[in-house]
Amino acid sequence: MKESESSNKATSKLSPDQRYYAVDTEKLKALQEEKPWMKSAKYFRSVAVSPSAVTKMMMHCASGVEKGIGKGGNPIEVMGLLLGRPDPHSPTTLIVTDAFPLPIEGFETRVIADDQAVVNHMISLNECLERTRNERFMGWYHSHPFDLGELSHCFLSQTDLSTQLQWQRAEDPHGNPFVAIVLDPLRSVHVGTPQLKAFRAYPPEYQSNIANECPDGSVEPSEQARLQRWGSCWNRYYELGVEYYMSSTSRKILGDLTQNYLWIAGFKRRDETQKVKSLQELANGYTTLSSAAGSETAQEGTDVGSTSGAFSVFGAAAAIASHGDEISVASPANQKPDPHVQKLQAEATKELSQISLRQVHRAVFKPPISDFS
Repeated sequence: MKESESSNKATSKLSPDQRYYAVDTEKLKALQEEKPWMKSAKYFRSVAVSPSAVTKMMMHCASGVEKGIGKGGNPIEVMGLLLGRPDPHSPTTLIVTDAFPLPIEGFETRVIADDQAVVNHMISLNECLERTRNERFMGWYHSHPFDLGELSHCFLSQTDLSTQLQWQRAEDPHGNPFVAIVLDPLRSVHVGTPQLKAFRAYPPEYQSNIANECPDGSVEPSEQARLQRWGSCWNRYYELGVEYYMSSTSRKILGDLTQNYLWIAGFKRRDETQKVKSLQELANGYTTLSSAAGSETAQEGTDVGSTSGAFSVFGAAAAIASHGDEISVASPANQKPDPHVQKLQAEATKELSQISLRQVHRAVFKPPISDFS
C-alpha cells in the first residue's frame, strides 16, 4: 500500500512529456522482468491512449463502415494492432502510443482473415518498428459496427475473448502484457466522441468472489441485462479505465484551435459588439475561404511542410461555420434568415470538412523520415 502511494505521488510530479513520451528503459526493463501482472488476474486498472492512436483507430473503423455500406451491405468489422508498453511510473497502467491496421475484414462477431497474409504483414511491420521505435505490439483493437441501439456494443464476444486469451498467454509471460480495445463507430458518430472500451481476459481458473459481477465492476442481478450489455462471456473478462494523453505542444495547438476557431467558439456567449464583429467576419470570410481553398487544392499533390496555410483556411471557414447561431440573434425577431447567408454557411462548412480532413489525414499517415530508408 505504501509503495502504491509513493508511486502515485511520484507519477503526479511528472509532466505528460516525461511520463508518456520519454521512455525510462531501466525502469521499464525492471518491470518487465518482475511481471507483477502474472500474480493478479485484475492487475491492470487503466489504459492511456495517445491522440494519434485514437485518430487512426477511428478512421480505420469508419472506413469499414463506409466500405460495407458502399457495397450495399452491412458495415464491415475491422482489426488492427496496438503499439505501446506498460507504464513503469504507474505499473497498473498500459500506455498505447500508436495503432496499425491489419488486412482483416469480417462481419459481426466472425472475423474473416487470410492467416498467411496477416502473419507476413505483422512480420514486415514488426521489423520496421524494431529499427525506429522503443515500444512493442502490446494489444489489438477491432470494431463492433452493429446497429445503433440503446446500449453500447463495446464488449468481448466469445471469439474476441478466445483471441485475447491467446494473446495474453503468448505475451504476458514475456513481459509484454496484452490489452484489447473495442470500438463502436456508429455510436461514436451519434454521440460525437470516440466510443471505445479496453478489456483484459481472466485466466480460465479465475472465479470472482462477487456474484453477478460485470466487467465494469457493477453487480447486475438480471441475467438478460448482463447478456445484452456484455455478451455471453460477461464473467470472463474485465474492463479497464480509458484516459487520453498528449504532449504539451499538441495540447497548445489543440487549445488554440478549440478556443479560436470552430469547436469551442460555437458554445461561447458573445455580447452585442462581438455579434456585430462576427457578422463582419461572415461577410468577408467566404471570399478568403474560396481563394485559400483554391490554393490548397492546387497543392494537393505536394508535401505538407508547413501548417500555416492549413490553419488560415481552417480559420476562414470556421469564422463562417461557427457563427450560424448568431445570425438570427442579430436580426429582427420577425425577419427570416437570409437564404444567401444560409447558402454561404453550407458551402463554407462543406469546404471546411473536406480541407481539414485532408490535412489531418496527411499529417497522421505521413511516413516518418528515417535514416534506414
